[in-house]
Amino acid sequence: MSSTRVRALFCDLQNLPRGKYVPQHVADGGRIGFARAVFGVSLDRDLLVVPGAGVMQGIPDVELVLDEERRQAWQENTEIALGDLHADGEAFGLCARSQLKRTITEWQAHGYTPMVGLEMEAYVFQQDADQVWRPYDTPGAFVYGTGPANDPAGLMDAIWERAHKIGLPVESMNGEYDNGQFELTMCFDEALKACDDAFLFRTMAKEEALKRGLMLSFMPKPIPDRGGSGLHVNFSFAQTSGKQKGQNAIAPDGNLSEMAQGCVAGLIHHHEGLAALLGPTVNSYARLEPASMAGYWANWAEDHRLVTLRTSTGSPKSARIEHRMADCSANPYQAVTAVLQAAKLGYEAKMPIPAAEDLDGLENVRATRHVPASLEKALDALDADKVLREAVGALYCEALMVLKRDEAQRLADKSVDEIRDFYLPFI
Repeated sequence: MSSTRVRALFCDLQNLPRGKYVPQHVADGGRIGFARAVFGVSLDRDLLVVPGAGVMQGIPDVELVLDEERRQAWQENTEIALGDLHADGEAFGLCARSQLKRTITEWQAHGYTPMVGLEMEAYVFQQDADQVWRPYDTPGAFVYGTGPANDPAGLMDAIWERAHKIGLPVESMNGEYDNGQFELTMCFDEALKACDDAFLFRTMAKEEALKRGLMLSFMPKPIPDRGGSGLHVNFSFAQTSGKQKGQNAIAPDGNLSEMAQGCVAGLIHHHEGLAALLGPTVNSYARLEPASMAGYWANWAEDHRLVTLRTSTGSPKSARIEHRMADCSANPYQAVTAVLQAAKLGYEAKMPIPAAEDLDGLENVRATRHVPASLEKALDALDADKVLREAVGALYCEALMVLKRDEAQRLADKSVDEIRDFYLPFI
């Protein structure tokens, strides 16, 4: 791969692609320094005293320890370098990628390798004559639409071609439920690779849109009278030893295995605590409502899109569990870590699986527990779920709670339009 520079990137608590361009010889040294306090910067650039960010300790460095493998970039003469953040000689507690790596290792100690597939949803916006961002003008768009009726500017074509050229494995792309909305699904892979791919794909797709004078927004509910956009976390497990090595452990005989039942039980048990990790913005709670095909209720069922946990066991090879609560304001490493840790807690504790939801989910539901009504209440629920916080990473969750409580307070008296304008450029 021939290039004149390296773009070193990491994903922060705000799901922003922080990084630097550096010459090849600097990247070859394997470490890139950053001010640790970047983890305490709000979206409107106030510097907050976030635990672990070193704001009151002189703002020391954190180092991005680069992977040896380089990824192909979508910019000319550029390579991408990902890595893990280190501080004071050890893994940095606010590095979501490091928390995911730890989570994978913990699952592998049980004999399972997590496999993940991420489905992202997003809206396209265009600027009007006054330079105001308006929804994409697609009057002839329809659900599962492909081609110019759904995408007259050809943005999805450009994103697809770019992803193919740089080796980002897309499973499918299509028009979603509402006009100007798209579903962008990545291929299943081992959890770390799947999150790396999703992080790079989202960054690339947003930049491809901006090059064309458009905005691709993964904001959970940017248009009040249209549907929300989610991040569906699909996962399964490959067994790592024995006669079943390499086989999918979710439903080897066509029914949920005992370990899979424990995973479902753990995710339902920690439902409220997961919300702030999977829906970490004020706008997330405009999407998380009853009858919204999002992860509102603490329930599960087989092949049911109106529950939070949708299981698919028809094929032992491709069986999976789909968690439907998250949105793309969440760092993908954070979202997958949270889901896998809650699942592991259920598996390790041998929690019994509750009865499956057997009602329609639109007008009738048996579940009584649901996500908190706001970001502030979701943060309270995470604070109360000490077991989940420690599993995901105690310092990580503490920092996220401080950062997001400040954000919730900033937006407490803002209108729907003001909240949208606050988030739209970043998500």
